[in-house]
Amino acid sequence: MQPYDDDSEKIHVPRFEEKAGFYTSSKRSWNMSRIRSKNSKAELLLRKALWAKNVRFRLHDKSLPGTPDIVIKKYKLAIFVDGEFWHGFDWKNNRNRIKTNRLFWIPKIERNMQKDERASRALREMDYTVFRFWTQDITKNLPIVLNQIELFLETRKLWK
Repeated sequence: MQPYDDDSEKIHVPRFEEKAGFYTSSKRSWNMSRIRSKNSKAELLLRKALWAKNVRFRLHDKSLPGTPDIVIKKYKLAIFVDGEFWHGFDWKNNRNRIKTNRLFWIPKIERNMQKDERASRALREMDYTVFRFWTQDITKNLPIVLNQIELFLETRKLWK
């Protein structure tokens, strides 16, 4: 996978280590180590629902920018399942909620948001349609999420 070209400057995220002034408890460290980047509960829920509707897909395609969680290559659809904290849900309001290690977390999340935008742009340039769903949308409103995906697939089937 190639790095994506972009005119905006990359956001620098400091290393999370004690010599940089960031401290964490062993309990917090253990909790953070359990957070998954793949196969989250919301992602599994969406995958099972799509499979039950006979929608076939590929998982975590590393050949595509951003490594989408679900890819339907036949219809050029890339689906991302984004966690609210990590990808900056309602960032203008929630940014001020971060109380500890702000010098690390704020640039970290803003960099994640920047990478998300670059990956989406690169996929659109490859003629992919990009869907990004928050985990709360999937867990609370799965039928609406499925409906959006099915509507897109139906319109694509009509064009082919």
